[in-house]
Amino acid sequence: MSNEAPVRFGLVGTGYWASETHATGIDAANGAELTAVWGRNPAAAKEIADRYGATVHEDFDEFLSAVDAVSFSVPPDVQAPLVIRAAQAGKHMLMEKPIALDDDAAGLVVEAVDTSGVAALVFFTHLFSPPVVQWFDEVADGSWIGGSAQWLGSALVDENPFNTPWRRQYGGLWDVGPHAVVDLLRTLGPVTDVVAESGGVDITHLILRHESGATSTATLTISAPDAADGFTMMLWGASGRTNLPIEGVDSPVALTGAIEQLVSMIRNGERNHAADVHTGRAVHQVLSSAQRQLDAKAAR
Repeated sequence: MSNEAPVRFGLVGTGYWASETHATGIDAANGAELTAVWGRNPAAAKEIADRYGATVHEDFDEFLSAVDAVSFSVPPDVQAPLVIRAAQAGKHMLMEKPIALDDDAAGLVVEAVDTSGVAALVFFTHLFSPPVVQWFDEVADGSWIGGSAQWLGSALVDENPFNTPWRRQYGGLWDVGPHAVVDLLRTLGPVTDVVAESGGVDITHLILRHESGATSTATLTISAPDAADGFTMMLWGASGRTNLPIEGVDSPVALTGAIEQLVSMIRNGERNHAADVHTGRAVHQVLSSAQRQLDAKAAR
């Protein structure tokens, strides 16, 4: 075990994902300690803080001054300006995906992180899930001709804890789309061309062309019925087919892994990572291109 003092983490957010995944994951991480909570719901912030012996802060700048690193679990339009303030204050961070909801904000986030020199990761769950990371390594030979991803989420069912205002407004493209897109980027390489079509309310179909020459597709929604809920991803090529092992994904465990990798980056001065802010920006660019196409077609 390390004799170094734990990295003091502050949690931004008080919702279901913040409480059940971020707070739980930070608490379980080696080398990290949850010491501060800031949120727009003071009562919920106090509840989380009390559970882990952390301190609630009402002032965001005061919150930043009390921590070394920040774990964000708020809607992307709320996250982006707070990330910029945290980076300017020299705080390392774990961001949620997508990193922002518009191009200008995404660019400012990347600029703030790069200028400050802080360590920053984006919590793409699969990139921190050990069985999936092992699968990524196994399929990394670049021989794949194509791939397909299908995320049928049911977040918009009334009783679902993820049925939140920003998801209702932006839908599956921006909520579950980052997962599918980052997996396709990770396995087939950077995207050079995007085609997007709407399949109806909150259903988006993507066709992606990759630098490697491979092509892929993705179907995305968060309005599927519970009975259809699930994620599948398949790659195909000369050696046959292979499927991403989604059954091995445990979100709090993945969050713990992300925090531990961030702690390692902080202590070792590392800044490059497969899930860094530049990957977040690449994913955002795919989603943004798709959104522009969908908006243009809807306006005809």
